[in-house]
Amino acid sequence: MPEALSADPLEPVAVSVVVPVYRGAKTIRGVADELAQFRNDATTPAGRPFRVAELVLVWDHGPDDSDVVLRAMSEESDWVKVVWLSRNFGQHAATVAGMAATGGDWIVTMDEDGQHDPNHIGILLDAAYDQRATLVYGASATPPPHGWLRNTASRFTKTVALRTLTGGSVTTFHSFRLLAGDAGRAVAAYSGPGVYLDVALSWVVSDVASVPVPMRAEGRAATSYRFRALLSHFWRLVLSSGNRPLRIVSGFGLLCAAAGLIAAVWLVIGRLNGGTEVPGWTSSIVATLVIGGLILVALGVIAEYVGLAATMSMGRPNYVALDDPARRFGPRQNPPA
Repeated sequence: MPEALSADPLEPVAVSVVVPVYRGAKTIRGVADELAQFRNDATTPAGRPFRVAELVLVWDHGPDDSDVVLRAMSEESDWVKVVWLSRNFGQHAATVAGMAATGGDWIVTMDEDGQHDPNHIGILLDAAYDQRATLVYGASATPPPHGWLRNTASRFTKTVALRTLTGGSVTTFHSFRLLAGDAGRAVAAYSGPGVYLDVALSWVVSDVASVPVPMRAEGRAATSYRFRALLSHFWRLVLSSGNRPLRIVSGFGLLCAAAGLIAAVWLVIGRLNGGTEVPGWTSSIVATLVIGGLILVALGVIAEYVGLAATMSMGRPNYVALDDPARRFGPRQNPPA
């Protein structure tokens, strides 16, 4: 693991910027030019020095001439590094590949379309040090440039569905992120295929902050995902969220089994009191309720084993060791009693 960074306020921290590139032929140069102004002698609004030490561009086999542009950029400037993926793996996988190739004290992930303003990197850094947060999300202070239906579905997914599925362990996420370099590289090393990036980050990071930042208009037509792609994106979030959905199924099975047993006792009592006139009806219903409840309980147990196997296949680690927070952020000003 890279050497821990210094908490010396006079020593600029190195920031690695990761940008997955799919359809960025017309926009990625503008993003790089804006980031270049922070290569030396940059300070946050609170006066903390930092520098963008490298720009890691991940080519995700897009349909345009992004590869030609990225190749030219890497030849023109030594601070631009390009990661060439063998095929289109998607934004989350491309971001993870970029994080694995970084070496900075902090990692910033941004979109290729220019809606994330590099001037806000300093705001994210200040929030990280002020709140001693290993991960900071730049929350959009302006509505995304999509239709009302997609925006509503996105808000539902990031609030109600996410909290239900994860029990609140994953906070509302955004693609504009700042995270500690060692944490980002640990996630890149451990996370398996198909894992939702922000769920994987929750495995490693517990100190999370969010700050509102205005988003700019995209430098191209807004990306239009088909319904099938959006549904697949949501379903991957569900599958990555851990055992909680399976435990909901297990709990439902136990409730059904208990309700079936109570109903069976009630029907037997009614039959003994002469309340059922159809021969065989009581025994059939009792058998259905009891056996059905047992089947649901058994399915719940099986679901727990499946969930454990899925968690192992996704690469969730038993533990991850990171740098001493005091070396990253400095000693606490007001330590807890």
